[in-house]
Amino acid sequence: MQSIRSLFLTIAGIAFTLMAFVFTASLGLALIGIASVVMIGMTIAARLAPKPVRATVNRNRQQREPRVWNDGRGTIIDM
Repeated sequence: MQSIRSLFLTIAGIAFTLMAFVFTASLGLALIGIASVVMIGMTIAARLAPKPVRATVNRNRQQREPRVWNDGRGTIIDM
């Protein structure tokens, strides 16, 4: 009777361990899938983002226009 009970407990323990392993593996695969989708989305979003435009300075002194910008503390006008 003791050996039959220990046999059933051993089989139950092995079955529980296998179920836990399958559950953990499926969670890992789900996390890997979510991470890859997020990374692909970030890559596509970075490619579609507009590129910054470089500001150029007009070197012609006679046609110089005043520069106006806001530095966060107030508007600056450079004549």
